[in-house]
Amino acid sequence: MLGFIKKFAKGVFYPEEVEVLTAAFDDAWARLEASRALFAEEAYAPAAREILAKRIIMAAQRGERNRQQLTDDALRHLSRHAPQDAIHGHF
Repeated sequence: MLGFIKKFAKGVFYPEEVEVLTAAFDDAWARLEASRALFAEEAYAPAAREILAKRIIMAAQRGERNRQQLTDDALRHLSRHAPQDAIHGHF
């Protein structure tokens, strides 16, 4: 979902960094879908994708480049800030 990363990254990163950020985003989204959390459903998906993308970019701006760390951080952030009725799976 390169579009979500590009939309919020605003050309701040090198192409190889964008690849890592995109891969982290794709990993996070796949885990969210697999968890069957409501955030992965159509009504919540746009907001959840935006939250994940922005969090990944924020972590990268602070210097994080580890794909797994970016993924895990974004999912933790989403779970801490999500309404409890939007989470019924476990990522």
